[in-house]
Amino acid sequence: MSLISSFLRGLAGSAQPGATPAAAPPPAELSRRLDALEKRLFQMHQLAGFGFELSVGAEWRALLAQPRYGEPGRLERHGYKVWSQCDEDGILAEIFRRIGAGARRFVEFGIADGRECNTLKLLVEGWRGLWMESSPQHCDAIRRVFAAPLAEGRLELKQTMVTAENIDALLAGSPIAAAGELDLLSIDIDGNDYHVLKSIHGLRPRVIAIEYNGKFPPPMDVVPPYDPGFVWDGTDYSGASLQAIANLAARRGYRLVGTGVSGVNAFFVREDLAGGGRFADGGPAALYNPARYWLLRGTPSGHPTGHRFAYTSDAALGDSLTNK
Repeated sequence: MSLISSFLRGLAGSAQPGATPAAAPPPAELSRRLDALEKRLFQMHQLAGFGFELSVGAEWRALLAQPRYGEPGRLERHGYKVWSQCDEDGILAEIFRRIGAGARRFVEFGIADGRECNTLKLLVEGWRGLWMESSPQHCDAIRRVFAAPLAEGRLELKQTMVTAENIDALLAGSPIAAAGELDLLSIDIDGNDYHVLKSIHGLRPRVIAIEYNGKFPPPMDVVPPYDPGFVWDGTDYSGASLQAIANLAARRGYRLVGTGVSGVNAFFVREDLAGGGRFADGGPAALYNPARYWLLRGTPSGHPTGHRFAYTSDAALGDSLTNK
């Protein structure tokens, strides 16, 4: 009989009417049993997680083996996760490998506590940027976990809800965002993404990463009505279609260059940088990926994200540490 079964049967037996109450184990023995039960449950949870990751990894490889993902200029096979939600870290790295990193400055909003977003990898690699987040709890966590880059001025934090009405003023009031040409703008606010992008007039970033609603394949041109107080409720009412965002971006001088295999993020490059055969063409119909949100929970990336970000580079450390 398993430890769990024995433990539960003992509890159930002592609760039967007319049953002779079982002698309670000594406190030390009870503590030992509970510790063993907790350890076993943790192991079972861990094994279930490994099994899910194996399944997702197998599906990931099967998807990317499809011929369409091997076409010249495609980005999906370059995707990987370091601290992004899915494969965005790898896709952005490949985009900037092709067009150059520029001044290495970013703006991202809708970043939660900052530990899973499209720009944390860039921050750790020495980029400078602005984060905007509306949740006071998340902002408190950012101030605590990222105290060092905030103090150094490499990271700027604005605690605010981003709307179509205030976005230009927020960007203009940021020393980092207004310092010159911006390399990356990443938008993840689960609803008003299209409307906020449409309202940005004072900034022409080299690259835009923005979430789209993968439920709606091209040529569906779908945009939800603007609501400045909108908060996503976890349903499919969560943003514009890829076709709608691509249409808007094209009018602003941006080309769709790819989407993530999970069907969450779309990537746009400014037209003056997108030519020369650097990227696959064909527009939304060719570059669309449908919603595969189960991939978000199983993207291979190692251990869960921690609460410390005191990373530096070997080049920065040099020979400052003495071997003993």
